[in-house]
Amino acid sequence: MTTSNASHDKPAMDPALLAKLTGGLGDRGRVAKICSSFGEIYSEFFPDVIKSETGLDVTVNYLGCEIGYKNHLIEDLSANVTLVDATLRNWSQNITLACGNGFVITLMEHLLGATADTIEEPAERMLSIIELDLAVMVFDKIAKVLRSAVNAPGGFEPSLSAPHAHNDMRARPQEDRPDEFAAAINMSIALAGIVSEFSLIVPQTALLKTKVTPPKPKRQASSNSAEWTEQLGDQVRRSHVTLEAKIRLQDLTLRTISKLMVGDVIPFRDHGDVRVEVSANSKELYVCEFGRSGENYMVRVKDTMNSDDELIRHLMN
Repeated sequence: MTTSNASHDKPAMDPALLAKLTGGLGDRGRVAKICSSFGEIYSEFFPDVIKSETGLDVTVNYLGCEIGYKNHLIEDLSANVTLVDATLRNWSQNITLACGNGFVITLMEHLLGATADTIEEPAERMLSIIELDLAVMVFDKIAKVLRSAVNAPGGFEPSLSAPHAHNDMRARPQEDRPDEFAAAINMSIALAGIVSEFSLIVPQTALLKTKVTPPKPKRQASSNSAEWTEQLGDQVRRSHVTLEAKIRLQDLTLRTISKLMVGDVIPFRDHGDVRVEVSANSKELYVCEFGRSGENYMVRVKDTMNSDDELIRHLMN
């Protein structure tokens, strides 16, 4: 007669049941109600935050929530978003914030002087380096509203990672540490008719112990708008841009071009000072003349195509 080890035969507890028993998974209706409370707060207060910082009017609406494993919720987000990993001491160490790239791109265009009638629906693309700098500020404001709403003990500030694209590799949960149940709180945000979305993906362990409290309204004048615009202008001016120089060559017949060999020389079209057109991002910036300094070839700026502000807007397109 053989005996078996009862502890080996005992089936593992269902993860959902274990999470319910330990406060990591709540009733769907209760979780949805908590998420709705967050949605109401962001709808009411986040437009004021953006208005006070930029002078721009946005509209925020709660779209509902999704419930499931945290990493699955992140994977289900649109590819056209940028993410930030966040922690808030005494509340949660595993928060993820997501913001649609379209909002950041549109906000950047407005802050650099574009008007609503000239802004088109942004293409679905990753954010540029300069736009990621702006995204840092946007995520900071999203996190500040979260901090005020949950009123975590100690009054600590949220800690945010650097923004990264949705398709960047993310660390998966360790095999001996199952993924957490979470909720994705989804909201739309509209600026000058361009509608995008942002989301908070929060473990239910934090949501279920939270009493959402509306922050005290702090109506401020839009004096910070000029500060943001100046800061963005400085970021643009300090950014590295790849320049291209174009020189007109002498016209040749197709017969001559087809017979060019290695070592053949094509003369410049201009005689004397050679005109060079310098561009970046396919935008013409300067008229230069071609020359040489010691052993290095170079160009000397003779004229600009546009004003300083117009050059910045060109480079951002």
